[in-house]
Amino acid sequence: MPRSPARQPVKHLQIAPFTDALPGDIVFRAAQMPADAAYPHHRHHWGEFVYAFSGVMEVQLATEHYLIPPQYGLWLPPDVDHTGMNRQEASFCSVYVVPERAARMPQQVCALTVSPLLHGLLEHLRQTPPAQAQGAPHERLLQVLLDQLETAPATGSYLPTSTDPLLAPVLQALEAAPGDARSVAEWAALVHTTERTLMRRCQSQLGMTLAEWRQRLRAVKAMALLEAGGKVEHIAQDLGYASTSAFIGMFRRLTGTTPDGYRKGR
Repeated sequence: MPRSPARQPVKHLQIAPFTDALPGDIVFRAAQMPADAAYPHHRHHWGEFVYAFSGVMEVQLATEHYLIPPQYGLWLPPDVDHTGMNRQEASFCSVYVVPERAARMPQQVCALTVSPLLHGLLEHLRQTPPAQAQGAPHERLLQVLLDQLETAPATGSYLPTSTDPLLAPVLQALEAAPGDARSVAEWAALVHTTERTLMRRCQSQLGMTLAEWRQRLRAVKAMALLEAGGKVEHIAQDLGYASTSAFIGMFRRLTGTTPDGYRKGR
């Protein structure tokens, strides 16, 4: 999920809810963020799992910029400097975990795959009235949630970035224009290298081909456009697809649902 650093939205500044201590070992918190909102740069001594029910959340670290599409959540170990932001209106949640309980979680920032069960638990907690979010039953539910987070597959990165001098300009250009359909050979010529060298850099730096990276980028861009009310055929054209069916096929392969299904489900 990392990508190159981008402009941070500044219209609506939010304040992190906890600064010194948590009210419990595991704390669930849901929130709505208006478009172009940001949590200022901060850090805390507990771990945090961030998941977007709708919209695409972004988290800026010192050297990486993470997107959080809905199939994944982002795990931040304790004491990680970060900034949270979003460009479209978003509904999200955070699960805060004290350091002692976070010891079994990954020790590095990573994307965690959100299973149907994990999503169901998060949704149930979001819908729970505050008056019921207490007591032994609630604590047991939070423990089940943490158990699911501990066993969730870590994907490392969904949309990785790179500072490689040959690869970085290509990724930045695609980020600015995801519909750009230039071939690997054309991109290689643009950065004055060979197609083979650029392909090797993609595999070593991104762990995937440039074509796969570009499809992931387009899927993430499409999510925001769908939630903003864009028509599927227009989004397909804007993202460089020759036909709407080709775009729908790509979106289904990467997200497990059609664009219309995604929009209705969100």
